[in-house]
Amino acid sequence: MDIRNWLDKYSKDCRLKYNSISTQDNYISQVKSFLYYFKDQIEPKSIPNDLIKDWLLDAKTINTRKHRLCAINSFYSLTVRMPDKVGKIPYPKSEKKLPIVLSVEEVQKMFDVCENLKHKVILSLLYSAGLRVSELINLKWVNIDRSRMIINIIGAKGNKDRQVTLATSLIPLLEKYCREYKPKEYIFNGAPGYMQYSDRSVLEVVKQLAQKAGLRKRVYTHPMRHCSFTHMYESGIDISKIQALAGHNSPKTTQIYTHLSHNHISKLNSPLNAIRL
Repeated sequence: MDIRNWLDKYSKDCRLKYNSISTQDNYISQVKSFLYYFKDQIEPKSIPNDLIKDWLLDAKTINTRKHRLCAINSFYSLTVRMPDKVGKIPYPKSEKKLPIVLSVEEVQKMFDVCENLKHKVILSLLYSAGLRVSELINLKWVNIDRSRMIINIIGAKGNKDRQVTLATSLIPLLEKYCREYKPKEYIFNGAPGYMQYSDRSVLEVVKQLAQKAGLRKRVYTHPMRHCSFTHMYESGIDISKIQALAGHNSPKTTQIYTHLSHNHISKLNSPLNAIRL
């Protein structure tokens, strides 16, 4: 099988496996780079792990090496059908950088300049619930539980379900959005012919609002998640509860050691309630 056939086959496998368009594009790009790097090899199965390590080390940053390893691990598992091929290659430790976190005042500026109703709902959900962008675009109306003031996140990172708090101030905004946009299954519909909004579109919404608000920080979708949990912690919410809301596997990620009981989630005060919508 030549490079084009391998890449076409992996592209199909990748798009079936992963919901995030950015993940799909990144993995396919890395696998393309990998295949052309070893274009003289007859089959991916025959590439020695030592040479694969050379390709990984050819990347300039640790994070790029990590992305490369994730991508080729996916390629060998899904398409080559050799899930253990690169399993013994250790993942590089990520570069430790402090996450970008906006102040409450900076978040307020983004809401103040937001004139588009759909964009305001997007920003509200990212900030109030600490959603990942993939969770946001996969959110359906059936996931909104108004009786318990909870949002059910289905099949999140690691294919795990969890629950997050539904801000009381978000209810009238959602009702107005529903009346004006008339979305169907998904809360955010994409362009004609697409069922869902794309993660790229969400990224552009956040970037443009930050620029319009005059923020000098590099703001994209994930920092809104950092903001949500940081502001929760600063408002006095126990950090052990934040771990459950964030859906973190390891307590080291949020420096906590316990999980949150589901019946406490609806009683938490969302940081969105301090924002004028």
